[in-house]
Amino acid sequence: MAAAISLSAPDITEAEIAAVSSVLRTPHLSLGAELAAFESELAAYHGLDHAVAVSSGTAGLHLALLTLGVGEGDEVILPSFTFVAIINAVFQVRATPVLIEMDPVTLNLDPVAVERAITPRSRAILVIHTFGVPAQMDVLQDLARRHRLALIEDASEAIGARFDGRLAGSFGDLAVFGFYPNKQITTAEGGAVLASDPAHAARLRRLRNQGRDAGPDSGIDWLDHVEPGYNYRLSELACALGRVQLRRIDEILALRRQAAERYDAFLSGIPGVERPSLSLPQREVSWFVYVVRLSEGACRERVRAALASLGIATGRYFAPIHLQPAWRAWSAADTRHLSLTESIARCTLALPFFNRITPSQQQRVADALREALSSAA
Repeated sequence: MAAAISLSAPDITEAEIAAVSSVLRTPHLSLGAELAAFESELAAYHGLDHAVAVSSGTAGLHLALLTLGVGEGDEVILPSFTFVAIINAVFQVRATPVLIEMDPVTLNLDPVAVERAITPRSRAILVIHTFGVPAQMDVLQDLARRHRLALIEDASEAIGARFDGRLAGSFGDLAVFGFYPNKQITTAEGGAVLASDPAHAARLRRLRNQGRDAGPDSGIDWLDHVEPGYNYRLSELACALGRVQLRRIDEILALRRQAAERYDAFLSGIPGVERPSLSLPQREVSWFVYVVRLSEGACRERVRAALASLGIATGRYFAPIHLQPAWRAWSAADTRHLSLTESIARCTLALPFFNRITPSQQQRVADALREALSSAA
């Protein structure tokens, strides 16, 4: 049997290994020079003043909501077609998630549905740049301003993506990134929150470190805490890894773009497969995953099983939140039927996709998908 093809894989070179090893030769494994440098370089890349590294993208979402004062009694507008970390963070601050419909082309929040969902209790719009495709940020930014709502970008899947020439993560009051191993760049585990407001950045740093004011020059003793906080720190090892990955970002994004273009060619002409667009108005995609849509008549699970039998991993990106077992009994979800989200989510299939995927591997995936769909017809 041919070698298995994984769904994703990190791209670690000798430069990353050397950077991490170098940290292990120092006495500083947390809250040191690598953290400060990673934050500075990440902020500079996005043209913003502040980046606060945290232990995960989920932690970043939690702290972003807290920093912007979102809490009990507030409604947060977000898509149902996304990863459950988003709604988990909203529940962590005791706010009420309002799950709405998607745009059928970009799979992001539909601005028309956002405006329809705004009520006197609305406090924030949580925008996810799904699969690395930027959301309609001009319209969403205008909606947030007109209705005096906080705007939070979850750009965990979209580092390097651009809308109207501006990088994803540079539009909102705060923007969250995740650096899990399946992302474009990785710190193994980890994330970051970008901020323009220095007060927001200062509070994010306090909250991620047990409520302490940051730094030895703050005048606050290590065991003094100015507010309740969390252990959401990111280690020096992770930051060293992230710094090298960030320096390679142009190379990484180019490799992923090339892989997407190859899939587009290999999958062309396969009946029942709708490929993601390589070009969308106003947008430059950062290819996080490669997700096709199967025809309504295809049995996705049968196709997945056929590919798995050949050692080819696939993924269901995403099962809608309002249909997840954890949220199905939640009363607000029961009253909301998101027909477009449900119909599209039934058809999506993520194919193996990572920096170093080879043309021969992609051709094998395409051939297997063609055969699986032909057999299932």
